[in-house]
Amino acid sequence: PDKRLVELFQMKYDYHNAKALVKGAAVGADADRLLMEGGRWSAAQVKEAFQRDSLREFTGPFRRAVVQARETLNGGNDPQLADFVLDRAYFAEMAETARAVGSPFLEGYVRLLIDAANLRSAVRCARMGKGSDFLSQVLLPGGNVEVHVLTSGKGNDLAAVFRAGPLSDAAAAGAALTAPGSGELTAFERLCDDAVMGYLAQARRIPFGEQAVVGYLYAREAEFTAIRTILSGRMAGLDADTIRERLREAYV
Repeated sequence: PDKRLVELFQMKYDYHNAKALVKGAAVGADADRLLMEGGRWSAAQVKEAFQRDSLREFTGPFRRAVVQARETLNGGNDPQLADFVLDRAYFAEMAETARAVGSPFLEGYVRLLIDAANLRSAVRCARMGKGSDFLSQVLLPGGNVEVHVLTSGKGNDLAAVFRAGPLSDAAAAGAALTAPGSGELTAFERLCDDAVMGYLAQARRIPFGEQAVVGYLYAREAEFTAIRTILSGRMAGLDADTIRERLREAYV
């Protein structure tokens, strides 16, 4: 398969490691236990380059985002702002890779991921009582739903905004949780992920092409996520029903 297909799924681990290293450096803590393998570069490679302050061997978007995130934290700003810098670069790099591959299916997948991320941000911002100015800083461009549509509405408008798309169920659940103290987000988060899984499940009907590869890669990643969810739940002493509620739909 096209190497870029694999890299698209590896990117999130690189950006996760960048977040851990940037925050660790800001507070003088060792981030080793938070680093994850599975990226385009090993965790050790990213850590070593970060500590040497030499990121020339990495892609331009990743390199620039790490530098900007580090400057953001060194300037005394909210660590959340550094996360936003890295998230924006991550989704932009994913979108560019999907366009380079030339796959409408893959581009649709990335747009849906952006929509899901923006829906989560809209719900959380509403719960925190944040206004449209703050929301506009955290929303990501490139989704099926335009950023200005999300910033111009209210939390309870989310169901209508996403009604015609795969995130309709998630948006309806999220709209009911926009008030402070309105309940846990566990089921809402699961519905967001299940919507992405539902989109990729279409690949099962296409025997040849990048769809099958993309579906396989996502299925393997979903398996690892399920294992981590079960293990972390057991370590936290959660009962089986609670852990089961947190598991996402499987790609079968």
